[in-house]
Amino acid sequence: MLDPFDDNYFMRKALQEAELAFDRNEIPVGAVIVIENKIIARAHNLTETLNDVTAHAEMQAITAAANFLGGKYLKNCTLYVTLEPCQMCAGALYWSQIDRVVFGARDEQRGCGVMGTKLHPKTKIQGGVMEHEASDLLKKFFIEKRNLN
Repeated sequence: MLDPFDDNYFMRKALQEAELAFDRNEIPVGAVIVIENKIIARAHNLTETLNDVTAHAEMQAITAAANFLGGKYLKNCTLYVTLEPCQMCAGALYWSQIDRVVFGARDEQRGCGVMGTKLHPKTKIQGGVMEHEASDLLKKFFIEKRNLN
């Protein structure tokens, strides 16, 4: 039997958050954090809105999930994010002890993989889930940005 709550299902929810960021003229990255097939945090980039370089989707989601759970550790949780986490976000994910990170598009320049940033030893990471959809949204955003300038 197929599980309706698979990685694609939750990545679609993260992509909805990325669309919200796009509509707010933010770099379109969205994230959701899930525990036992329940979304406990939704977030998107807010760096322009908040004038804060740390207001990445992952950081916003980590804070919301920790508040929901009433503690700083995100054990048994999975983060779905449309773009590979940067080293700042990977560092926060390390300290949160999140179980799993699933991302869409790779960040070939600033992603935690290319930067050599470590996640918690127990954290599993998987990339490429709905990669084309996430990548296409980012490309669309930057093409529109270039055409406005």
